[in-house]
Amino acid sequence: MALPTAISLKSQLDLFCIPCDDDSVLERSEYLTCRVSLFKRRSVLNKKSKFKSSQKKEESYNRTMDINTLQDLIKAEEEEENLLDSYSTPAKGSQKRPLTTPEHPQSKRSAALLASPGLLLSPASFSPNATPSQKYNQRGAKGEVVVTFGAPQGTRWSGRKTPAAGVHVDLLEGPEDSLRCSYKFMFQRLRDVRNVLSEKIEDLGETIRSHFHIEEFSSVSLPAQDSITVSGQICCDSNGKLNAQSVLLEAGPEHGGQQVSVDLSELKEYSLFPGQVVVMEGMNTTGRKLVASKIYEGVPLPFYSSDIKTEADEVTEPLNVLVACGPYTPSDSLTFDPLLDLISVIIRDRPDVCLMLGPFVDSRHEQIEKGQVTETFEAIFSRCIESIVDGTRSVGCHLVFVPSQRDVHHPVIYPQPPFILPHLNKSQTQRITLVSDPCTLLIDGVTFGLTSTDILFHMGAEEISNGSGSDRFSRILKHMLVQRSYYPLYPPAEEVNMDYEKSQSFAQIPLTPDVLIVPSELRYFIKDVLGCVCLNPGRLTKGQVGGTYGRLLLQRSAAPEGGQRRSPCVSAQVVKI
Repeated sequence: MALPTAISLKSQLDLFCIPCDDDSVLERSEYLTCRVSLFKRRSVLNKKSKFKSSQKKEESYNRTMDINTLQDLIKAEEEEENLLDSYSTPAKGSQKRPLTTPEHPQSKRSAALLASPGLLLSPASFSPNATPSQKYNQRGAKGEVVVTFGAPQGTRWSGRKTPAAGVHVDLLEGPEDSLRCSYKFMFQRLRDVRNVLSEKIEDLGETIRSHFHIEEFSSVSLPAQDSITVSGQICCDSNGKLNAQSVLLEAGPEHGGQQVSVDLSELKEYSLFPGQVVVMEGMNTTGRKLVASKIYEGVPLPFYSSDIKTEADEVTEPLNVLVACGPYTPSDSLTFDPLLDLISVIIRDRPDVCLMLGPFVDSRHEQIEKGQVTETFEAIFSRCIESIVDGTRSVGCHLVFVPSQRDVHHPVIYPQPPFILPHLNKSQTQRITLVSDPCTLLIDGVTFGLTSTDILFHMGAEEISNGSGSDRFSRILKHMLVQRSYYPLYPPAEEVNMDYEKSQSFAQIPLTPDVLIVPSELRYFIKDVLGCVCLNPGRLTKGQVGGTYGRLLLQRSAAPEGGQRRSPCVSAQVVKI
């Protein structure tokens, strides 16, 4: 039934010759009509709310309103009260909410919802059953330093006085020679993969030959009564893991391209993994087994040196760099509390550069795997990045974002193209650098090698060694540097989708970096390997509990006259969040 209006009411009064000249009666009728309409609307809402409350108690107890829903409800409530105010005279001393005008731009209740960047990461925005992780909130030893490198005594872990003053973050090889956008994959031919692997064997073999002054290489399949020198790639003779009895050496096409079994019994020490290019000396009297007596593993590349000398090369302020690797949520909740705690650390320490490595939206998270989210993965990621950018605006630090193979919203291919952030404005993008995985950066004259792929875990499961005095981490890192690749393992782990042609172009180490960032599920560490400071900062969360992050203090100095290089890394630490 339609509600009566003021005009229809007046016409009915005229029909019965009842005079009605007072406009207040008509105003009052309109007011009553409005009240009846609002009463009906609220009764419908009450019925809906009672219907929802009859559902499961646990679900209704844990459900929190989305921030956008709260804003809509508050706005609707203000509009209703303003509408009622226009039809009635407010009582003396009534406490109505002020109208939204230039003099009163926003109510305090609405403004409070947008006061903190943490509200952008409200768990109810992502999952209907999100509750804060109790184990994470109850963690101990917050801010404890667990690993120290260099000279930390008297070190001030704070950035320069002026936010990001004079900090230059660039790709080492320039945009034209770096992976800057997405590309088509899953179109590899076996012939192309073979060509890439053959070129790697020939290039690294020739480098080793010229460095150790080896005359020439022999064929791996021809019998010889004298000691020979051969080059090739380490392989396994089966589908299982490599062991001392299953080692094969596969030569390049220029030396026959065949495989020969390798006997390691006469070697006092060795460290081998599938895909490693080596040069071996030994006896091969039958042409079917090489008894190795010596192994040449490879030669590292030189460090970066600038040909242009400036005043900044002589006197520079220390550079403070913070390094963090995802996931940024506990495994039992989609709350971004660890990320918010990291933003608080950034505000407190004010680093010059923050290296943020994925995953940001972890594909291994239980609620992500089961699809228990209320927004798209891209929306969750965008809100996460906006919170980082807005939360660190007062600091002014430069942000570098590196994708991960575990980022559910990003192409899962190696090498991985950088993120795309179309919603950021120009002022925000000026202090943001989006890079690929892997990449090599030049930050104020200091070279950084970055990869978010867990190469330590993958190679650690495949490497075999005997009699080596160094620890496993140092051996794997040395292999990366002398093999000149961010991912020298072949075949790769099952979770890594390798594009070999792109890997040949964008996943090689162009020089020995001053700092190599290799986050891993394995234990955090800081090591000096062949003059390169290698840092595993750990992950910001480890399951349901808090993890760690890293920080470095860098001081670039002029090259001494004697030519002796000095590492720019003055001090480094791994700290619990």
